[in-house]
Amino acid sequence: MQNVVEASIMNGKLRCENVLLPRIPMIPTDVPIEFKRIQLPIRLAFAMTINKSQGQTLSVCGLDLGTPCFSHGQLYVACSGVGKVQSVCIG
Repeated sequence: MQNVVEASIMNGKLRCENVLLPRIPMIPTDVPIEFKRIQLPIRLAFAMTINKSQGQTLSVCGLDLGTPCFSHGQLYVACSGVGKVQSVCIG
């Protein structure tokens, strides 16, 4: 939808849960000009391909397997970069 973003939680108690983030109207009161801004509450994140992550150590990893991996070796590379099984979220 145009006013909602669907996202997946990467860590914490609700790990791997899907959530909907609606647009929030923000009306500042500390400026003399009255205006309204509509903003999505999203934090900056980074993504990389499985091949790019080879050899890196990650604390948290989310895998989007909506399309299958090219080969079984790619899935191993994606999962082996994280130290704990609890830190991998596969969606």
